[in-house]
Amino acid sequence: MSDPFVRQDVRTFLDFVENVPAPKMHELDAPAARKQYLGMRDLADLPTGELAVVRDLTLPGPAGELRAQLFDARAERVPGPAVVFFHGGGFVIGDIDTHAPACAEMARTLDLPVISIDYRLAPEHRWPAAPDDCEAAARWVAGSPEALGRSVTGLVLSGDSAGGSLTIITAMALRDVPAAVPVIAQFPIYPAADMAKEYPSFREFAEGYLLTRDSMRWFDRAYQADVNDPRGSPMQGSIEGLPPALVLTAGLDPLRDQGRAYAAALIEAGIPTAYREAKGNIHGFITLRKAIPSSQSDYRSALLALKQMLAEAEGERVMEQAAR
Repeated sequence: MSDPFVRQDVRTFLDFVENVPAPKMHELDAPAARKQYLGMRDLADLPTGELAVVRDLTLPGPAGELRAQLFDARAERVPGPAVVFFHGGGFVIGDIDTHAPACAEMARTLDLPVISIDYRLAPEHRWPAAPDDCEAAARWVAGSPEALGRSVTGLVLSGDSAGGSLTIITAMALRDVPAAVPVIAQFPIYPAADMAKEYPSFREFAEGYLLTRDSMRWFDRAYQADVNDPRGSPMQGSIEGLPPALVLTAGLDPLRDQGRAYAAALIEAGIPTAYREAKGNIHGFITLRKAIPSSQSDYRSALLALKQMLAEAEGERVMEQAAR
C-alpha cells in the first residue's frame, strides 16, 4: 500500500505534536486531559473574532441545568432557522470554550444563530448522559425560549467527532418524536457514526495522525456506550426519514470510513445528501485552523455548501406553501 497523501502544513503540525515533551492524552486522567485540550486552543485555532452576540445561556437538562452559548452575527433577527452545535472530544473532553472559534465561524458564514451545548461528559457522566442532554437541548431551542431571544422556525443539527455522533442521534430522536419545529438539515463533521464495526481507516490511521487507537480506546473506556444501541452507535438504527445531510470527513482520520458509510447509507435511503472529504487532512481540523492553515478553506467551503443547501430547502418550503 502506498503512503497516503499528507498536506505539507498537516505534516508540519504532526511533526510538532510528535516532538512536544508532554504526556499523551490517554496517559492523563479526564480533568487533566480537558485542561490540556483547552490549553491548546489559542495555539492551534483561529481567534473567535467579532460577532454581534456571544451570550451565555442556561437551559433545563434531564439531570439539572446545562450551560450553552449563543453566537450570532446579528443583534436582532426575524424568525428563521438556528444551528444547535454539539462539540467533539470523545464524550470526555471539549466544551463550549474549545469550540467557540469554530462556532463563531459557523455563525458568520451561515448567517444563522448557533447555540453550542455543554452536555455532560464521561467518566463522571457515562452514556447515555450525553445523548439525553443533547436531545433536551435541541427541544429547548426548538421551543424558541425567551432566554434565546430568537424565534426559531427550524433546526440545523451539527457537531464534530463525538458531536457528529450526537448530531445523528439527536436527529433520530427528533424524527421519532418531533420537536416544536422540524430538523431541516444535519451537518455531522468527521462523525463517530458506526462504533460497532472496525473499518479499514481505523487500522490505516491508528497511529501518527493525532487521533490514535490508544486515545479512542481511552474515550471508549470512559464513556462505556452500548455500541449495539443506536444511541451508542447511530448506524445501528434506522436511517429512514432523517433530514437532508452534509457529511464532512478528513482523509487521514481513523473515523473517515464511518463518515463515508453514513453518507452512503443516507443516499441509499433516498435522503438528499452531500459528502465532502478534506483530502490530506486529519481528525479535528475545524479546531486546528491556525496550526493547519489549509483547514480554514476546508471548513469554510463546507459551510458555504451547507448555506446553499439551506437556501434551496427554504425555497422549496416557500413553493410548497404557495401551492397549498
